Amino acid sequence: MERDSQLELYELVANRLKEAHARVRTLQVPEGVRMALSRKLLVVTAAAKHDLADAARRLDRLMKDLDEGRFPEGD
Repeated sequence: MERDSQLELYELVANRLKEAHARVRTLQVPEGVRMALSRKLLVVTAAAKHDLADAARRLDRLMKDLDEGRFPEGD
């Protein structure tokens, strides 16, 4: 049973990461902002390898920031 819920969470995070990457790719923002968002996505992806629940929380925060138009400053 635990394994099934873990697989469901993995699938959810994978689908949301895919959606987040697509959204970042299509944003009309300066390249530095896009790169900063891409780095955040890479951090979430790396976190998913070690702590899936933490990665899901990070991804939720990132998606909420995107929804509300809060973007990191570019380099």
